[in-house]
Amino acid sequence: MFVLDKKEMMIQTLGKFVDMVSKELPDDVMAKLKELRVQEEQPLAKAIYDVMFENMDKAKKLSRPTCQDTGVIQYFVRTGAKFPYLGQLREILKEATILATKSAPLRLNAVEVFDEVNTGTNVGTDIPYITWEIVDDSTTVEIEVYQAGGGCSLPGRSIVLPPLAGYEGAMQFVFDTVVNWGINACPPLIVGIGIGTCSNSSALLSKKAMLRPVGTSHPHPKAAEMERTIEKGLNDIGLGPQGISGKNSVMAVHIEGMAHHPSVLGVGVTIGCWANRHGVIRFDEHMNYEIVSHKGVSL
Repeated sequence: MFVLDKKEMMIQTLGKFVDMVSKELPDDVMAKLKELRVQEEQPLAKAIYDVMFENMDKAKKLSRPTCQDTGVIQYFVRTGAKFPYLGQLREILKEATILATKSAPLRLNAVEVFDEVNTGTNVGTDIPYITWEIVDDSTTVEIEVYQAGGGCSLPGRSIVLPPLAGYEGAMQFVFDTVVNWGINACPPLIVGIGIGTCSNSSALLSKKAMLRPVGTSHPHPKAAEMERTIEKGLNDIGLGPQGISGKNSVMAVHIEGMAHHPSVLGVGVTIGCWANRHGVIRFDEHMNYEIVSHKGVSL
């Protein structure tokens, strides 16, 4: 009887996981969509929510992606320094992406820059995009996959503000971004905000914030209050589902921050669409796995 080695086991499991994430939304997003659906009062908005849930039901039954644009695959890896396959993880993630591209199937979205040629595999130069975080004295790895479609990538913005702009200036930048561009991302939205010291650190923090579980708040009371203020203000705009107007514009507003230079304040904004396709899976050193984001799901 043929037995897969541990590396191949991880590729197969991750491939199935990426496939599943394209078809089933995580528990936190599903719970929030149900909540917003009940709150809606306008007939057209209620009908749009009904279509969203019908779409999700058919995606699961027919084993097809929730949205045809399955995006550029991104991985956020929190790996233990002692995880035995750390040196092979990049190759494992690429092979898993190719596997899921064929099985799901995922739309082919990796286009080589300057050549403008689609690779046909969702793998290309620095794609899938991988962000690494090393955890000391751990033998496990936690992998979060995110499928960022073009519509929700389009509103992404970052800026470096002068110190006098302050947090009021940061909030103004967030509102300008969502009002001018958010409708492209298929509301209700998840808005991630990064506060840092330069454009790239702020942008990365905003992506981290966007992926934080819906329903959580920043531990710092001032940041949590800022989240609530922005969320209320954006909901008052009333974008509604798919931007056709309604009671809510967003599912959540999340902020992440870091220490910054006293002379500047970097602000990044990342937007997630209603079909926020992301998931978290954890492996131990023996290749046992746990799906964190989708309870009760088996691969």
